[in-house]
Amino acid sequence: MAGTTGPGPQGLGRVAVGVDGSPSAQAAAMWAADEAALRGSGLSVVHATDTDAPARLLVPADIDRSRRTGQEILDRTADAVTTRHPDLPLVKELGRGSPADSLRHAAALSGTIVVGHRGLGGFSSLMLGSVGLRVAATATTPVVVVRGPAESAEPGAVLTGVRDDADLGCARAAAREALLRKVPLRLLHVWNTASHPGTRLLPRNGARGNAQEHVRALTDVADRLRGEFPALTIDIEGDRNTSVPGALVEASGQADLVVVGGRRAPGYLGPTLGRTTLTLLQHAHCPVMLIPRHGPGHGTS
Repeated sequence: MAGTTGPGPQGLGRVAVGVDGSPSAQAAAMWAADEAALRGSGLSVVHATDTDAPARLLVPADIDRSRRTGQEILDRTADAVTTRHPDLPLVKELGRGSPADSLRHAAALSGTIVVGHRGLGGFSSLMLGSVGLRVAATATTPVVVVRGPAESAEPGAVLTGVRDDADLGCARAAAREALLRKVPLRLLHVWNTASHPGTRLLPRNGARGNAQEHVRALTDVADRLRGEFPALTIDIEGDRNTSVPGALVEASGQADLVVVGGRRAPGYLGPTLGRTTLTLLQHAHCPVMLIPRHGPGHGTS
């Protein structure tokens, strides 16, 4: 089935999912199909053979075999998606370039890239800092890493971490996803009581004063979102914890989706994924959506 893949409601664009024949990629494809159906947009199913890489030096027979295998994977995935969503516009894309480049091309300027947390071939190294991490770290559109069970036992919430009002953009993205799913948005503010090894915990009265400041930052963001999304149920929670990433991972057990971003100053030249994001990619109990950094308001870690 083929069709257009233009932007859906609320400015959300097409969904592009990378497939390689692995169970993880198959789960990602089904999640991506559900997401595209919720958005009222289309789905691009992408397999990259990476046969154009100069270092591969493949003979024509190897290239033909790789492309035939890739087309079979696309056809099987498309059949599964069509069975689940018969009316969903779907495009199959067999790329000769790298997986990262193929996915970015399919998502274009306004789409969302979806990958499984493990796979085969070019999509296998998401947790190891190779292709998948390059997609997440360099993408200019959201990237979802599908983790957790294929089907939730019951609806949960969309979860996002909020440190201060610089995270408003990321929280807005989470709010849109919660509206699509018709579930509450959960804003979680976690402050670390022992930021560095050997640091003493704050005295009780100091911790109480700190808590008031942290809760104020959280409620400010919540109030802004309630004004912008009046139909959305928004729950807020503050938590003192020795591990901010650990608290978010634990909270993800009751979520349908975690939305997280990267807080990096303009001109920062190092990795764009912080410790919290990497921990969620490795240990979250549900899919994780990474919001790219485009200046103030787009990230939590």
